[in-house]
Amino acid sequence: MQPNPTRLRTSDAEREQVATILRSAMAEGRLTLEEGEQRMATVYASRFRDELGPLTADLPNGGRQALRETPQARTATRRALGRHAGFVMLAAGVLTGLWVVSGATFFWPAIPLVFLVMGLFRHVRHGESRTWRHHSHVAPWNAPDYR
Repeated sequence: MQPNPTRLRTSDAEREQVATILRSAMAEGRLTLEEGEQRMATVYASRFRDELGPLTADLPNGGRQALRETPQARTATRRALGRHAGFVMLAAGVLTGLWVVSGATFFWPAIPLVFLVMGLFRHVRHGESRTWRHHSHVAPWNAPDYR
């Protein structure tokens, strides 16, 4: 029997993401030890992506919160926030320098800097949740638009 060519094989990293979600659910008491072990066995035995989705479907938000709380995700969030703050500071320096060179009396760099700082505050506020970001460290089968 040949496998369906439209089914995608799962990777070890994807299995580990689901295993992390299940371990967190067991630690939170959302899954019993027996149910968690059964699902973990299914995770490591799975060969295709569509076999992984049902294992976390009954968890709140597909269990994605557990992935956001891993040390790797927190480090990535801090690193991204540092890059964002560095860019805002660089842009502030360049814009202020242009203002000094231009000799203008009105401090016009304040206008773009307000928007840059607002974006930075938004990043600080929502950086951990990653709900507004265009990329995420969530497994594809747990994404809202996965078919």
